[in-house]
Amino acid sequence: MLRCMIVDDSRWFLDAARVLLNREGVTVVGVASNGAEALRRVEELRPDVVLLDIDLGGESGFELARRLQREDGRQTARLILISTHDEEDYAELIAASPAVGFLPKVTLSATAIRGLLERRDGVDHADRFSGPRGT
Repeated sequence: MLRCMIVDDSRWFLDAARVLLNREGVTVVGVASNGAEALRRVEELRPDVVLLDIDLGGESGFELARRLQREDGRQTARLILISTHDEEDYAELIAASPAVGFLPKVTLSATAIRGLLERRDGVDHADRFSGPRGT
């Protein structure tokens, strides 16, 4: 079972994404709405994947991604940046970040997460999901 945490400043999005991903077989172990909370919760919950909004109101998701990367260069979880903005708008920042990739919020699903992870590391993550694979 893939364990996921979502970091976003929109309570509505956090609630909707949690319901969607849980229904699709991803266990959402926690949510955070700001950087300090995210750092604390990632350390506490140890998720496999963190979905991180690039625009957290007054905070930068890109800066938070760097802070979530440990000092020794390893991350406690794989980071996936998410946004309502187009990927092209932030392509250079996404490429320079420690994230494994980017997903537009409108395409967020267990299938999209699994596909991104598979493309990134060449491993089939289907066995990490107990629910339906989606369409």
